[in-house]
Order: sequence, then structure tokens, then C-alpha cells
Amino acid sequence: MPRLKVLPHATLCPQGAEFEAESGKSICDVLLEHGVDIEHACEKSCACTTCHVILREGFGTLAPAEEKEEDLLDKAWGLEATSRLSCQARVAQADLAIEIPKYTINYEREGRGKK
Repeated sequence: MPRLKVLPHATLCPQGAEFEAESGKSICDVLLEHGVDIEHACEKSCACTTCHVILREGFGTLAPAEEKEEDLLDKAWGLEATSRLSCQARVAQADLAIEIPKYTINYEREGRGKK
């Protein structure tokens, strides 16, 4: 079973973490199942960027992002070439190392959502 390594994040995972990840599950679901409370404001429907992660290892083993995810990623804070929305990226057979960005853009929480 592949392993998912989470690099330290000041509030969500201060010590970092590493655990087994079931192939086929979204990175977001794996994180939540292991107590890493990553934000997912759109309830994992690929409608926001709050679950943005940066793959530090294993990016090339994931299925390519679809156009909707790519369009949303363009709005993510701290976008990098190996960024993905964790609700859309599914664990394959290889180990992954992820970084959760320091900031996220949540228009609803910031009071800028649609009214």
C-alpha cells in the first residue's frame, strides 16, 4: 500500500505525518481519515481551491488533472507546477509527499461569497 507523507504545517499538522493511503482514494479523503483537517469548503466537489496541496514527491504518478481542476488551480494561493486539488487527485500505487500551503483562499469564510 502506498504511503502519504505530510510535511509539517503550522496549524493542520505541526509535526508532519506519514501513513498508508489506499489507492483510488482522494488525497483529501486520506488526509481527513488520518486527522489532518484540510479545508474543503465546497465539500470536495471541485468548486473551490481550499484543499490545494503541493506534491513534493510522486506528482508524476497521479492521473492528470482535468480542465475544471486546472482552471480552479489558477486561482489558488501559492500555485506551483506540482499543485493539485486534494479532492480531485487520487492516490495511485506510488508513495506521495505533500505540502499544504500556508494560506488558502476561502471566499465564503472571508465574506466575499455569492449572495
